[in-house]
Amino acid sequence: MALLAVFIGLGLFVRVPYVALGPGPTVNTLGTIANDEGDQVRVVQVVGGVDPTPKGHLNLTTVSLYDGLTLFQAIGKWLSSDYEVQPREAYYPPDQSEDQVRQENQQQMSGSEDNATLAAWNFLKLPTAVGVRTVADSSPAKGVLADGDRILSIGGRPVATMEAVASALGAHRPGDVVDIVFLRDGKQQTSSVTLGARPDDKNRPFLGVTMRSVPADPTKDIRFDVGDIGGPSAGLMMTLSIIDQMTPGDLSHGEFVAGTGTIDPSGKVGEIGGIDHKIRAAKDAGATMFLVPAGNCSLATSDAPDGIELVKVDTLAGAVDALGTIGTAKSRPHC
Repeated sequence: MALLAVFIGLGLFVRVPYVALGPGPTVNTLGTIANDEGDQVRVVQVVGGVDPTPKGHLNLTTVSLYDGLTLFQAIGKWLSSDYEVQPREAYYPPDQSEDQVRQENQQQMSGSEDNATLAAWNFLKLPTAVGVRTVADSSPAKGVLADGDRILSIGGRPVATMEAVASALGAHRPGDVVDIVFLRDGKQQTSSVTLGARPDDKNRPFLGVTMRSVPADPTKDIRFDVGDIGGPSAGLMMTLSIIDQMTPGDLSHGEFVAGTGTIDPSGKVGEIGGIDHKIRAAKDAGATMFLVPAGNCSLATSDAPDGIELVKVDTLAGAVDALGTIGTAKSRPHC
């Protein structure tokens, strides 16, 4: 009896070094989500879009991660067909704190938002610019640049992407004075900034500005609010939402479409993790079509639920073309 009591106590209260993965929430990128204040805000909003309120579903999908499992909870998840149990260190590396992991996921989502903007604007053949997201208190540009500015050139070099900004800054050294041309409230301005030195490398210049990709047209802006979702896998669906709002009609054509996949500025769709959980979550939410990165097709088809069509995509253009066949006799690629 004593041994049994000890075993039950261990099973109920002792944490094990494992996490469980399962279906997570799905979010319609054409719809709204509750923010921290409880207000409903648009998940993806294109200010100045052609069709700012398209109808239908273009849902991003997620995987829920359950941490802090007791022995009995881990065994229960392992026995369930809806979850998989993995070593905790695969998701929380020993050399990183939980806050660091969370920040990295948020940075990946931020990068995914920038890539979605660039991919959509490149697909639509529209020019992009570099927008100011925040200006650090210690920034040499404090009092010169402000949130919402669009940077046009640095030191005489035009900059339309973050890579161009890095290249323009790389041509200088700390202490150099550079002219920055930017748009504020639709008006072009020029100001000089003395570049500082990076805290981690005194030989490299420091501007102290967090930037994001934005449309070059100052009458248009793209805003994202995905709540607590992190990582890069929502890129494809956010990009499709932008395109839907910038073109007439509805990309989903009345279908409940969900999907996943990373996106890069050229429109390449990359594979992700947890595809089986995401498809199951989409099916439970009512999706009839799921956009699957080509690299995930093998796993996606191994345990896919009935009643959901798995459409293979490897590029943004391919995804748009596949959606264009809805309601027609044209074929589309499947996993």
